Amino acid sequence: MEAILPIIIQLVTGAVGGNAIGGAIREQALGILGRTIAGAAGGVGGGSLLAMLAGGGADPTGGQLAALLGGFGGDLAGGAAGGGLLVGILGTVVKAMKGQQA
Repeated sequence: MEAILPIIIQLVTGAVGGNAIGGAIREQALGILGRTIAGAAGGVGGGSLLAMLAGGGADPTGGQLAALLGGFGGDLAGGAAGGGLLVGILGTVVKAMKGQQA
């Protein structure tokens, strides 16, 4: 059960981050369901990437960065950032593709 908790945190914070960014930039290319799904996917990716970067490297103990960003805080930050970033990118791409079709 311990292994699934970080993924759940990343899914939720990614969805929240994706909807926050989508609402802030008023990107209408993705609806609320699209922002939620893309945000959740980006949250898991961003959280996993942050955990890998913070825990990897030359220092096998993970060093100060892993201690600072590891665990619950890293899952929150990585999930929200990854979700927001993916929604921003997808919104821009979908909007550009819709503009080319018109």
